[in-house]
Amino acid sequence: MVQTEIGQALAADSSAFKDRYLNAYRWMLLARNLDEKFASLYRAGKIVGGVFLGKGQEALSVSIGMLLNKGDVFAPLIRDAAGRLAFGENILDAVRTYLGSPLGPMRARDGNVHRGRPKEGLLPMISHLGAMISVVNGILMARQMKGLKGSVGAACIGDGATSTGACHEALNQAAIEKLPLVLVVADNQYAYSTPTSRQFACQLVDRAIGYGVRGYNIDGTDLTICLTTMAEAIQRAREGEGPQLVVANLLRLCGHGEHDDAGYVEAKQKQSPIGRDCMKVAEERILHQAWANASQVDGWRHEVIQKVEDAVAKVQREAGPDPFKEDWYALSCKHLNEGHGDV
Repeated sequence: MVQTEIGQALAADSSAFKDRYLNAYRWMLLARNLDEKFASLYRAGKIVGGVFLGKGQEALSVSIGMLLNKGDVFAPLIRDAAGRLAFGENILDAVRTYLGSPLGPMRARDGNVHRGRPKEGLLPMISHLGAMISVVNGILMARQMKGLKGSVGAACIGDGATSTGACHEALNQAAIEKLPLVLVVADNQYAYSTPTSRQFACQLVDRAIGYGVRGYNIDGTDLTICLTTMAEAIQRAREGEGPQLVVANLLRLCGHGEHDDAGYVEAKQKQSPIGRDCMKVAEERILHQAWANASQVDGWRHEVIQKVEDAVAKVQREAGPDPFKEDWYALSCKHLNEGHGDV
């Protein structure tokens, strides 16, 4: 695992790092509880479609969303609730999309993982299989052609997506054009149920050499490493050093979706270092460093639980889409266009 010079310097500023760490942990708490609520609603038959939890990936995800700036572009993965929230997604956007409220960003029109607000830099997902990298590339190239500088684009994929042609073509393009792209791979050891040993024979981070980009191989269960590495990768991309490839090793601590019991995950992996729960690792450091006590942490937990319950209760009181009043125009039409009227 690597910890580079910029990352070490950032960690050395203990006061600023403590604040960042605690802020990240609270976003992680909110994401974990929101995911658990969605899983409960799915099992109760209240959600149509899939529910994909980010359990075990929150430390990596939150580090991306927190460290991007306003004006940057973020293409999250299906398990990036923590990153979405830290980047600025309103919790009501997530709840309304999952529960099919027409007041949500997708107006009850699309799959629950496809939500986003493009004008704010949060891209709705087309696919989690590498397709979003080229979308981020396109935005970055457009800005480059306009002479706009200083913004970064982050795209998130899993280990399985690295085997797709879309991923290869987009990363190759980004490298040639020296785009400020940060490609984050959550290597959770499985492409659905296919282990990495049946996907590729190399170390994922070694592919960075072939593309001519900088690579980082990190422990995705450790919030400290995730924060310092993402800070460095984003800074280098922003300063014109071209694409950065971050590979985070971790384990998905749940099934591919709530429909999957993950019986194919080996027990030895669950008991290995990559099987650690990043939430517990982060909490242990907070208590060990005396940055907060157990009572304070419990208070934060109760706070986010209440926030999630309030959001769900609010959306459940909202009316669903009415087929007799809905004209089903495409969202590109003027009267439904983002920024037109109340949303």
